[in-house]
Amino acid sequence: MPGTAGDSGTPQARKLGLKPGQRVAFDSPPDGWSLHLPPDGLLLMSGADDSADVVIAFFRAEAEIAARLPGLARRVFPAGAVWAAWPRRAAGHVSDITDNVVRRYALDLGLVDVKVAAVDADWSGLRLVWRAGERFALIPGDAAPLFE
Repeated sequence: MPGTAGDSGTPQARKLGLKPGQRVAFDSPPDGWSLHLPPDGLLLMSGADDSADVVIAFFRAEAEIAARLPGLARRVFPAGAVWAAWPRRAAGHVSDITDNVVRRYALDLGLVDVKVAAVDADWSGLRLVWRAGERFALIPGDAAPLFE
């Protein structure tokens, strides 16, 4: 919403790279959270294991990242993105998560960050995608990606 802390004036869907026809899932959103003015034609995925083009995941503590990020990464393999969001300190929230914390877990999985943004007034986020070399890495003689 314009005028709120962390608002650059850029519409939320544009900041998050959301486009009509994309399959989008939310993971552990705060009560009452929703996208502000999502684009028409966005396909909201409801199953916790459904593959998606974009997963917007909310982490409240560092320990949650190690437990949940590997599964979220599998949902967007090979060409999707995970927005890993954490409470914004600039908005007065207390959190043990920073962009460097998220980045450390992501890099260990073969993910790289391509954008950082204020998801909204209360949440910061990193857009994580599979490193190009990981997108098509297969175990020799097997059709399973290396991360499984």
